Amino acid sequence: MAFEGSAVGRVAQEITPALEAMGYDLVRVQLSGGQRPTLQIMAERRDGEAMTVEDCARISRDVSALLDVADPIPTAYTLEVSSPGIDRPLVREADYARFAGFVARVETDQPVDGRRRFQGRLVGMEDGTVVIRTETDTFRVPYPRIQRAKLVLTDDLIAATQAPAAAQAPAPPN
Repeated sequence: MAFEGSAVGRVAQEITPALEAMGYDLVRVQLSGGQRPTLQIMAERRDGEAMTVEDCARISRDVSALLDVADPIPTAYTLEVSSPGIDRPLVREADYARFAGFVARVETDQPVDGRRRFQGRLVGMEDGTVVIRTETDTFRVPYPRIQRAKLVLTDDLIAATQAPAAAQAPAPPN
């Protein structure tokens, strides 16, 4: 993770093995807020199924117990467990390959080809570079320059997330 050595990095290191053993992948750990910060754990199922409230509750119970013992955050905080959602953040290099073909919004910490914001269709990853095709051009954005990125909610994305559920649904009666 990008936060090695920080409280967020310690949390990620502490909980990742347990999440994987439970059948989940860690998507993101984020700490935000002031006097009583919120520790957000974002996870997804390894089997590709949609996250349920029960999944989040299970993760919350197990992660809370782990963090109580490890105590990586010295102050009081609120634990929040969530799924990435349809218009999910893109945080790992593998996300850019996995979601190739979908529209994303990417923001960099420094200008790349004279701009810091890109919105377009993800082409994928090539040699540590995110390739994104906008309406006017194709850009190669170095992965380390990306400050924030997420999928954009489009009809294509909605259809893709509903396709597995539709395939499993029983056929309507005649």
